[in-house]
Amino acid sequence: MADVVSPNGHPTPVPTVQPEVKPFWDGTAEGKLLLPKCTGCESLIWFPRPFCPACGSLDVEWIEASGQGTIYSYTVNRRGAGDLPEYKDPVPYVLAYVELAEGPRIMTNIVDCDVESVRIGQAVSLVFHDTGQGTALPRFRPA
Repeated sequence: MADVVSPNGHPTPVPTVQPEVKPFWDGTAEGKLLLPKCTGCESLIWFPRPFCPACGSLDVEWIEASGQGTIYSYTVNRRGAGDLPEYKDPVPYVLAYVELAEGPRIMTNIVDCDVESVRIGQAVSLVFHDTGQGTALPRFRPA
């Protein structure tokens, strides 16, 4: 279980919660990163969805990830703008792919650090930023 904290200046756009991935978003509000796992072929699935993209099975269960990972790749955005207006002002910020200890890679932000200190292969741990609307956004900070 990870901390659910105030966003500390980072935007927290409220996600649209579809019924098939409601367990994922309910987990974020409780500080849990839940990953769908196919009970047929054992594949871990990212992004959350109600079927296995590897074998097509609809038999999916939710498991809790450890919240540990490493930075696979990243970029520092210094210009703002982006697709969401919430991201226009809080520059610079780090947009990264984090490889979870369980294997899937997720796109996220690296927070609570100097953007110049971020490195590929750096160990990171999960933190959730509360949206204030019953969900939280999974982000990572240096471990």
